[in-house]
Amino acid sequence: MFASIGKNLRDALAWRPTPNAQRSEYATIIGLSLVVGVGAGFGAIAFRWLIEKATLIFTGTEDYSATTGHPPNHWVPWLGAFFVVLAPAVGGLIYGPLVHKFAREARGHGVPEVMYAIHKRGGRIPAKVAVVKGLASAITIGSGGSVGREGPIVQIGSAMGSSLAHLARLPESRVRMLVACGAAGGIAATFNAPIAGVFFALELLLGSFAVSSFGAVVLSSVVASVIGRAFLGDDPFLVLPEFSVNSHAEYLLYIVLGLLAAGVALLFVKVLYGIEDLSDKIWKGPEWLRPGVGGLLLGLVLLVLPQMYGVGYPVLENAVDGKYVIGFLLILLVAKIFATSLTIGIGGSGGVFAPSLFLGAMLGAAFGQTMNYVFPSLNINPGAYALVAMAAVFSGAARAPITAVIILFELTGEYSIILPLMLAVVVATGASAALSKDTIYTKKLLRRGIDINARKQTSALATTTVRTAMDPPPRSLNTEMSLNEASKVLLSTRRRCLPVVSAEGEFVGVVRAGAAVSALAEDDDAPAVTVAQLIEWRNYLSPDATLDVCLDAMLEEDADDGLPVLDGDGDLVGWLQQDAVLRAVTAPSR
Repeated sequence: MFASIGKNLRDALAWRPTPNAQRSEYATIIGLSLVVGVGAGFGAIAFRWLIEKATLIFTGTEDYSATTGHPPNHWVPWLGAFFVVLAPAVGGLIYGPLVHKFAREARGHGVPEVMYAIHKRGGRIPAKVAVVKGLASAITIGSGGSVGREGPIVQIGSAMGSSLAHLARLPESRVRMLVACGAAGGIAATFNAPIAGVFFALELLLGSFAVSSFGAVVLSSVVASVIGRAFLGDDPFLVLPEFSVNSHAEYLLYIVLGLLAAGVALLFVKVLYGIEDLSDKIWKGPEWLRPGVGGLLLGLVLLVLPQMYGVGYPVLENAVDGKYVIGFLLILLVAKIFATSLTIGIGGSGGVFAPSLFLGAMLGAAFGQTMNYVFPSLNINPGAYALVAMAAVFSGAARAPITAVIILFELTGEYSIILPLMLAVVVATGASAALSKDTIYTKKLLRRGIDINARKQTSALATTTVRTAMDPPPRSLNTEMSLNEASKVLLSTRRRCLPVVSAEGEFVGVVRAGAAVSALAEDDDAPAVTVAQLIEWRNYLSPDATLDVCLDAMLEEDADDGLPVLDGDGDLVGWLQQDAVLRAVTAPSR
């Protein structure tokens, strides 16, 4: 008997898509995420190749920041070291018109544009952005721009995912998912970091770790990483000796390092956008010419400090290996902030992730060497502090602690410093959040008046109270009611949950139809089960609250059948459905 009731209850509540439809949609998403992963993987390989070729053309070397003595360019050997003054200007004259004419979204560091597309444009990113971004960023970096390659590859992969999703005519939620798949795949293939790619996409771009997105993003990241390893190798980002914490007292030093990292991160953000504002104020000519003229100033920086040329990973590695003294490390730190800010400010195209790591390495190495002098008995290894600070500065700038921890672990393959790494990252993130509400990515959008974290408010939501929009409460169950009786009530009302009240009439929770079905499936125990054993708590609303205040609660997954409305005495006085909120939003203004 109970099994029959359970079957009827399941059939009555079968509001979800049919199993065949679900399987078909799932198969489609899986297939598309694999295709996006393949595209992002090969896109990352092509982008790396473009950077290498551009650097070779502009400098005659694979990475000019790794050279010593300012070797001249083979094209213009008579210029000697002074060719680096002209290189960024020539590069700017190439990518400036390219970006201005074909895809202005390709200017800057890329990630904010992807965040904007995901949160405000339904994931729509023009396909041409992938091509223009790749070319412009490769020329920027190859000609001396002091930026990274993570922003461009995120935008390139995201544009691939968006284009494929629109070709398949997917709904907006699935478009956003494939955009995140492309970003994850790009990061995974570029840095040989599949886990970090997943968390970069989920934590920074989507801002959600929903299960529905996780599987597809993981697949894209894995596929792209496999392709990247097949062509680029599977060595860790940095090959370093093993580090360890030699004394528990060092954890206090890592806390101090986290605070310093937060300060450097905030300084980086401030200078980055300050120089961009100054460039906007000073430059009065055509935008396409701005990178060329501004490149001359960047070239002067490179003439003094060739370590600022391009991404600068060799310089970073030297700092971690202890090849620079404290004073020079601090000079490189300040110079990198200025060089990266200038590259972006004049209209260059490139990311800020690698510069954040660079700044962290300089800060950490300098701090570690200083502490080793101050506390020689601790036998401090400055390289460990450099690695930890790399993650801490990035997290302080981007407010992405999970991504920061995982990406540094994957990039270095160094597990022995995981505890101080987590500690410093948390401290840096917390200190940064306490001092500034903006991140290095969201600040760019906020300056345009775009707050991706703010939900669009309407006057209807702000002026309509729950009392006005709510329905009368549905039929209630009482705690003493048997499972058989409760199931019949659920079946007759055709609701997926009903409120439960105590003998005194006080609201005590809800009973879901799914819970009743599960209990009814066990025939032997079902007769002894009462409503009191199936109660689940559910958040409630006040009748005098406005709908804009209640919106977050209404969007929770367990609120799809509405939320109870309780008065000051805890009595159930109404029930607010999601469609009532929708009616309030769409109601014509009077």
